[in-house]
Parts: sequence; C-alpha cells; structure tokens
Amino acid sequence: MPNRHLSRIIIMQSLYEWDFRHEDKIDDIVKRNVDNFKEDCDKDFILDNIKGISKKIDEIDKIIADSAPEWPIEQIAVIDKTILRMAVYELSFNADVPPKVVINEAVELAKTYGGENSSKFVNGVLGTLFRNDDRYQAEGGEDVTLLEIQKTKK
Repeated sequence: MPNRHLSRIIIMQSLYEWDFRHEDKIDDIVKRNVDNFKEDCDKDFILDNIKGISKKIDEIDKIIADSAPEWPIEQIAVIDKTILRMAVYELSFNADVPPKVVINEAVELAKTYGGENSSKFVNGVLGTLFRNDDRYQAEGGEDVTLLEIQKTKK
C-alpha cells in the first residue's frame, strides 16, 4: 500500500526545490524525487497534487496571505510556505482528504522540517482557513488544531 505521508514529503521536497529552481520543470523535479521511492509512494496522488498546486499557485498564495495578513508571503520561510501551499491546496481544492488529516499532516511536516515555531505558524494559518470553511460548520465548529488533538491524547 502506498504511503501518503511519504508521498506528501516527496511533494514538499519537489515544491521546495522548485521554489529555488524555477528554471527547472516541476515535472522533472518530481520524477527524480519519485524515482527514489517509487515502490512506497502514491505516484498518482503526488502528480495530481503537484499539477494542482502548480496551476493554482497564485490563488493558493492569496489564500495564505488572507489567512496570515500580518505575514507577507515573501517573508514566510520557504519550507513553511511550501507546507502551507500543499495543505491549502488539499483543503481548498481537493476534498478527498478530511481537513483534520490535512492539518495534522501539515503540522507534523512543519515540526520535522521547519523551524522552532513553524508548526505553530502552520497550525494557526490552517486553523484560520478551516474555521472560515463550510466544512468546519458542518462538523459542528469543532476546533481541529493539533494542540487540541494532543490534549485529548494525554
């Protein structure tokens, strides 16, 4: 069974590299990264997300800017911006994955690959975005922040 977490790491690595090397085609970057883990990753999931993110990157960046107005997009750390782009795409344009899963995955990636406060920042931005989403109301307005999830596990 393909590993979605690994697939998101590959998406993150590919988008991160592409942010620094826009002269390279995103497809070439993704192919190189997928080839390293082709047995364990969900290639279709990766390609669908990369294609969607690259096509809607301006819309995604606008959503991020609206959800974090005190942080201009160019001042957000590249890894945080990359993780947010992935999660915002899944939350806003791809309803296949439950929002709580998307937010949790993004926060976990931020903890692993971001800076000291990355997970809190990513959690805050995505929490703001989700609270303004119809699905939040459909779930009874339940708070989905990782901090709340962790409290219930203790």
